[in-house]
Amino acid sequence: MNRLLFGVYPGGATGDDTGGLATGPGDRPDEITAALDRLQGDPARPFLVRAYLGFDDGTHLGGPHPTATPADAARYTTGTRRLDLVAQYQSRSGDVAGYATFVRELVAQYGAVTETLQITEEPNVAGNATLDGDYPHVAEALVAGVSAAKDEARRLGHDHLKTGFNFTPLFGPATGFVRALTDLGGPRFVNDLDYAGLDFFPDVFRPVSQDDLADAVAGLLGHHRTAVLEPAGLGHLPLHVTEHGWPTGPDRTPQRQAEVVDTVVRAIAAHAEQLRLSGYTHFALRDADSAKPGLFHQFGLTTDDYRPKPAFDVYRSLIQELSPCVPSNTPAASSRAAAPAPGPGGTRP
Repeated sequence: MNRLLFGVYPGGATGDDTGGLATGPGDRPDEITAALDRLQGDPARPFLVRAYLGFDDGTHLGGPHPTATPADAARYTTGTRRLDLVAQYQSRSGDVAGYATFVRELVAQYGAVTETLQITEEPNVAGNATLDGDYPHVAEALVAGVSAAKDEARRLGHDHLKTGFNFTPLFGPATGFVRALTDLGGPRFVNDLDYAGLDFFPDVFRPVSQDDLADAVAGLLGHHRTAVLEPAGLGHLPLHVTEHGWPTGPDRTPQRQAEVVDTVVRAIAAHAEQLRLSGYTHFALRDADSAKPGLFHQFGLTTDDYRPKPAFDVYRSLIQELSPCVPSNTPAASSRAAAPAPGPGGTRP
């Protein structure tokens, strides 16, 4: 069984299906750090901290660029706990050149503590202003951003930095979305990609029985390997589950959340070698607002005051069982521990 690279989004804001944000009590950095330490377990174990920030028509180029959520995400990094940084593109004017410059500046600012840099967020989804597919020229921005990031990483010697993009489940005519990107970007774009990501939330928006869940996950992942990535010339790329979660709330019990997390992660691990699955990032560490019953307010492994739900310990145990642990005296761990800190972070508007 292949070992997986695990991670979590630790912020308190969650995008909803109306183009807005579900928010609640502010983040508590000390509580976040303690929870990340518990999930990671052995400090030599690689682990990702997912963080978001974005480019829009009001972005001031020249930096620094604060992370939007969680605020000052770099504070949560260590030698082996590194950022999974999401660079959103939300320019209504279609400023592709400006976005490419923005991405270069992100690599300069955060590259030393970033493991994966995701260019755009769900670029295939239109009609929701929190997602990048709603903005003009997103495909061109994605292609330009990937190559700008890789070029800057090479220039700065950040050989560890992996560059990729993500999408939500693609079926029917939508399976051609990735092929359209490789047609647009050509060989350079293909060569500059290190991974592809998939955001998926089985049994959240469309019911799936517990008995069928593992097979549904395997089928969905296999479909995206054979019907989406391979026809686009990207069959060689690792596929990382960049967002997955299951919210608690009315008629959605914490026990069921724990079952879903266990089933989905084990299904991913069971098919990791066959389908070239590289990792899993959970969305999210904490609820946006535990007092609100809405679907988007309670995705957390903990409540909004960081009290663990049963899924927290389930996920912690899965990480210990299924992820690699690099001894602290290895060259990889030592070189990561010596990486310099990036520039200052900040808050999301």
